[in-house]
Amino acid sequence: MKLPSSMNHGTALLWKRRALSSLSTTRRGLPKPKMSDNGTTSRGKVLTIDNMNPTVKKVEYAVRGPIVQRAVELEKELSEGMKKPFAEVIKANIGDAQAMGQQPITFFRQVLALCSYPELLSDSMFPEDAKSRACRILNSCGGNSMGAYSASQGIDSVRQDVARFIERRDGGVPCDPDNVYLTTGASDGIVTMLKLLVCGEGATRTGVMISIPQYPLYSAALAELGAVQINYYLNEEKCWSLDIGELQRSLDEARLHCNPRALCIINPGNPTGQVQSRECIEDVIRFAAKERLFLMADEVYQDNVYAEGCQFHSFKKVLFEMGPEYSETVELASFHSTSKCYMGECGFRGGYMEIINMDNDVKDQLTKLLSVRLCSPVPGQALMDLVVNPPQPGEPSYERFIKERTATLSALAEKARLTEQVLNTVEGIRCNPVQGAMYSFPRITIPEKAIQEAKKLGQQPDMFYCMKMLEETGICLVPGSGFGQREGTYHFRMTILPPTDKLKILLNNVKEFHQRFTQQYS
Repeated sequence: MKLPSSMNHGTALLWKRRALSSLSTTRRGLPKPKMSDNGTTSRGKVLTIDNMNPTVKKVEYAVRGPIVQRAVELEKELSEGMKKPFAEVIKANIGDAQAMGQQPITFFRQVLALCSYPELLSDSMFPEDAKSRACRILNSCGGNSMGAYSASQGIDSVRQDVARFIERRDGGVPCDPDNVYLTTGASDGIVTMLKLLVCGEGATRTGVMISIPQYPLYSAALAELGAVQINYYLNEEKCWSLDIGELQRSLDEARLHCNPRALCIINPGNPTGQVQSRECIEDVIRFAAKERLFLMADEVYQDNVYAEGCQFHSFKKVLFEMGPEYSETVELASFHSTSKCYMGECGFRGGYMEIINMDNDVKDQLTKLLSVRLCSPVPGQALMDLVVNPPQPGEPSYERFIKERTATLSALAEKARLTEQVLNTVEGIRCNPVQGAMYSFPRITIPEKAIQEAKKLGQQPDMFYCMKMLEETGICLVPGSGFGQREGTYHFRMTILPPTDKLKILLNNVKEFHQRFTQQYS
């Protein structure tokens, strides 16, 4: 290698070392480092889009996808004084109750305040039952502090309270606290169970049955884990009901290319708002038993039931009432959360899962897996304790608690009816009754001209529709394609969470936009 005559001895040695390193790199088949004009090496990134985990690139989460990112940009543009055809962005895309104005339950916040700052225990403004509840929680925490780690499975006294809650809810069906795990919201428990279930390669790779439309957590988690997503379609013509014949079709087709091992149910439904009948739940349990499937019951909306004649039935309760043939054999994990129902405490990330009939060796592995993340947030555990053990009759906070809880659920029921009624007055929009949960999932008719325009832009037609609505009205909805839908149908998901006065404005704006959109592309 010929070196410039002007180089000193030290610089010459440096150039030789780099040359040898480059030669060695080339022989190993690695990319050759670039040399800049001043003799320094220009390194590429170690982690690039081409060499990152390929399963992560397959993950999609429509609830916080491109349309939501654009909504954030619009909010920023409005704050900077840019003129828009609307005064504010209304995010009706996600079930974040308190972000939409729902007020927290006073008792819950009082106890959490006392737990966070125990010096307040001497303050007379707090009721005695809130103080006693805070003391009980703090006495169960390491160092009497909510800032300490808990056991990986969760605070023991909280798990006992969860077990008692489940027994009351299910009419006395026993619940062992050792089968209860406190989680970071329900999502943490769901993903953890999927991690345990996924194995195999090729035709033996684990398949998981999920409803379509579905909550994107499931498809995202399955993509990240490299599992096979098995779609079964809910019946839109029968208020998004679940049909056993459709489950069987889906399962039989999937067995040709994977190993189906689990069946996921969301009840009440997200995004579709249906509430399953007891008869349907019994049929699902029989199906899971016959086909040897692990059941996962997502029951985070169990208090959100609005329609006349509908009632929440837990899978655990129905399973045990069906007798030992099922209660002693069918493997079940059920999930609940502090984020939904009347609580709406999404940010605290509290939740639990209960497991039934799990193999003891697998249970040990579950505990090990949970220990890797140390514990779920202790404030979330404390909040979960308050949800399952609220003020009781005769206690100072009881009447206020019942008043606030009832008001919140009544308002949601009224908004569910209002949403269905208004949307069904619009030609080209058809909305099933919102029986439960927090969302409507109406079907929309999109003109052929708009469908072709969307294709030119590389967008799904309902994404094109929702993006146009956002730009013209400031209303942020999630296109149905983000949840899955039958070929040739289009939907959007909209929360029923905005305050009633704002919801009326929102619905009227949706109505007027749909009429303009249809006229423009007809």
